[in-house]
Amino acid sequence: METKIIEILLVEDNPYDAELALNALQKRHLANSIHHVEDGAQALDFVFARAKYSERQIENGPKIILLDLKMPKVNGIEVLRQVKADERTKKIPVVVLTSSKEDPDINTCYELGVNSYIVKPVDFDNFFKAVEDLGLYWLLLNQPPK
Repeated sequence: METKIIEILLVEDNPYDAELALNALQKRHLANSIHHVEDGAQALDFVFARAKYSERQIENGPKIILLDLKMPKVNGIEVLRQVKADERTKKIPVVVLTSSKEDPDINTCYELGVNSYIVKPVDFDNFFKAVEDLGLYWLLLNQPPK
């Protein structure tokens, strides 16, 4: 059975924000290999190939994780902590895309190894453009480690 390579893991519990992000990525033809989960527990299961994702290989992880912070079950900071603490996943770029402008959240994320912290623009056009640019940069321009 051929495993589909996931390039973007979108971790977002707000259906409106998730739809906007998916539309922005589709507009740039970057959504062919995106996987959307709605909470931190699902994100960890996906990244670490557990539960319903046990068929996939951890080594075939996403090229980037777009991560919201304020989510049910497991918050984004805990997802970031676990991803960056594991040798198998710590090199996956994680971009926090959140509405939180709180200094403790920003500082904690950088201490844990986040690659970028972006506060979601409230304006539709700005949010759409930000996600479009993120996809282009991390998938096409960034040179990840092997």
